[in-house]
This record gives sequence, C-alpha cells and structure tokens, in this order.
Amino acid sequence: MTQAPQAAKATRRQHDREILALAVPAFGALVAEPFFVMVDSAIVGHLGTRQLAGLAIAAALLTTAVSVFVFLAYATTAAVARRVGAGDLRAAIQQGMDGIWLAVLLGVGVIAVTLPAAPWLVDLFGASDTAAPYAITYLSISSLGIPAMLVVLAATGVLRGLQDTRTPLYVAVGGFGANAALNALFVYGFGFGIAGSAWGTVIAQCGMAAVYLVVVVRGARRYGASLRPDPAGIRAGARAGVPLLVRTLSLRAVLLIATAVAARLGDADIAAHQVILSLWSLTAFALDAIAIAGQAIIGRCLGAGDVRGAREACRRMVWWGVVSGLVFGVVIVLARPLFVPLFTGDQVVRDTLVPALLVVAVTQPVSGVVFVLDGVLMGAGDGRYLAGAMVVTLAVFAPVALAVPSWGGGLTALWWAMGLMMAVRLVTLWWRTRSGRWLVAGATR
Repeated sequence: MTQAPQAAKATRRQHDREILALAVPAFGALVAEPFFVMVDSAIVGHLGTRQLAGLAIAAALLTTAVSVFVFLAYATTAAVARRVGAGDLRAAIQQGMDGIWLAVLLGVGVIAVTLPAAPWLVDLFGASDTAAPYAITYLSISSLGIPAMLVVLAATGVLRGLQDTRTPLYVAVGGFGANAALNALFVYGFGFGIAGSAWGTVIAQCGMAAVYLVVVVRGARRYGASLRPDPAGIRAGARAGVPLLVRTLSLRAVLLIATAVAARLGDADIAAHQVILSLWSLTAFALDAIAIAGQAIIGRCLGAGDVRGAREACRRMVWWGVVSGLVFGVVIVLARPLFVPLFTGDQVVRDTLVPALLVVAVTQPVSGVVFVLDGVLMGAGDGRYLAGAMVVTLAVFAPVALAVPSWGGGLTALWWAMGLMMAVRLVTLWWRTRSGRWLVAGATR
C-alpha cells in the first residue's frame, strides 16, 4: 500500500530536480538578455537626450525584428530534443545545424531590408528631426549584428534540446560583460558616440555567436554530423517555424494593441502601463524559464516514446507554474509600496498604477499555467495548434481592449482585458493538453 505513494513521490522529486536543473540557468540567460539594451541606454544616456531618444527608437525596431524569429529557438529545441530522446545524437545535432543555417539566411535577408530602409523605418516611428540621425546611425550599424543574434537564438535552441541550459547562461553573462566593456571603451574611450555603442553591441553579439558555433561544431564533429547546409533540412525547419511565427506575431499584436489603447487613455495611463508592462515582462521571464524546461523535457520524452513520462512531466510543470504564479502574485502585492516609488514620483501615475497592478497580481497563477502549457505544446511540436489558439485569443482580446476607452474603465479595465486574454489562452491550451492529441511519440512529429 505504501510503495505506490513512495514511488509517486520519488517520480515527482526526479521531475523537480530535472525541471529546476534546466529552468534556473534558463532564467539567468533570459534575464541577462534585456541588460544589453539597459547597458546601451545607460551609456548613451550620458551623451544627451537626443542620442538616447535615437537609441530608444532603433532598439525598438531591432527588438521587433529579432523577436519575430524567436521560433528559431523554440522549433529547434523541440526537434533536437525529440532526436535526443530517440537516442540519435547525430541526427539531433544535424537538425540543429539546419536551424543555424536557416538563421544565417534569415539574418542576411533582414540586413538586406533594414539597411536601405533604415531612414524610412525611423521616420515611420515618428522620430524627431534631432533624434532621427542618431536612430538611423544606431540602426544601420546594429543591423549588421542581426545574423549573429539569430544564430544565437538557433544555437540556444540546439543546446536546450540537448538538455543544456548552463552553456547559454555562461554565454549570456559573458556577452553582457563584453557588451558593457566595449560600449564604455568605444563611447567614452575612443569618443565614437552612439556609433561606438552600436559597434560594441555588434562585436559582443558576434562573439556570442562564435562561442555557440564552436560548441555546436565540436558536437557535430564528435557525432559525425555534417556542417554543410542541407536544403531539405533548412526547408523543414522553416516549415516548422511558420506556425510559431504566426503565434509570435499574434502575441506581439496583443501587446501593441494594449499599448495603443493605454496611450489613448492619457499620459498618466500610458506611463503607468509602461511600468506595469515592464514588471509583467519580468515575471514572464521567470515563468518562461519553466516553459523552456518543458520544451526540452517533453521533446525528449516523446522522442523516446515515453508518453506516460511526458504526461507526468506536464502535470508536475503545471504544479510549478501555479506555485510560481501564486508566489509572484503575493510578492507583487506585498512589495508594491517599495518598488512603485522607484518608477515614478507622480502621485497621479501612482494612483493609476496600483489598482491595475493588483489585477496583474491576481492573474499571475493563470499566467503561470499558460506559460507552462505553451512550453509543453512547443516541446511536442504542436505549432499549428498554438498558432490557431493565439489567433483566436487575439480575436477575442482586440475588440474588448479597443472598447475600454469608451467604457471609461481606464487602465484597470485594460489590464482586466489582458487578464481575459490570458484566460482564453488557458482554456485553449488546457483543452488541448487534456485531449492528449499533442502526445505524438517518435524522433519526428
């Protein structure tokens, strides 16, 4: 009678150890990434307001250009993990090489578009005449690092699929340090201005990509995988990435709509919204770390034909998502008197911010489950369903959010609409997970 509960407890502990071993380093790497822009902002900010305004516009464009290709990491993680589970490390690394070649091709394509279009893109964002030259300079130079940034995404997916999240952490921390040092040297030491900041970031990104390539190439040689581009493999990677691209674009549309609505509510509302969105994004990084663990573990289990193990891992990660969400919610409520004054001294902004912030706190457990299930289905390679579910979510969210100004609910109502968005995602993802249709075993889906 006691053996079954003990065995179940041992299984949970095993899953917990594996989840934490993957999620904790993944969280460190995820948090390190935003510091690139923060360092650039801190250094360029001392050059002047016009330079900082130019950096803000260029950074927004670069972030958007790169974030839409995040499928390079997600799709590669799932595909590589399946082959690892099947015991075919040569095919796993070969799949990863195909993802890296796809990243190179996409990066070159983005440069070909961004360089000549830089002035037009900056103007589209409404840059002032004084900030525009700095934005164009930074964007033109930084776009040269886009292939490296995309290679980093793909190579990170390879290592995650190989159940290695420590190496991406080390590379991210090293890249952050190099970026800070190079920016300071080029901007202040050599007097290159905002161009120095851009070149420092490009060099740091290229260095990160080089380190990743050394690691992956070493693995390819060890297991006999080819380093040459395989057109069929690259096409397969692109096809697998299209649904995740649709999902990402739909999610970006949700965030853009929310920001546009907040801007229509007034200056105090958009200022408060920016603070809340920054905090929401920070908690999303932590929850996304569990999702990354889910991608790697679920892909490996299904590749090994262990459907039962995939179900058990999913249940345990959902538990972690709920607990993490509850903890974040409580921390937000208790710590708000401490961190709200750090962001603004305007009492009107504070009064606008606090009620909406409580909505974020209440919905954190829902967000925890959503992020986990998103990662589980990505690990299973269920991209088509994820794309369709996110399009449905956007269709529900958009009219509700756009109606907020006419309802007079203010920023709090807008964040309840964001809560509705997460609730719709929860329903669609939970239904899919319960159906079991995502449990497709084998080295390929």
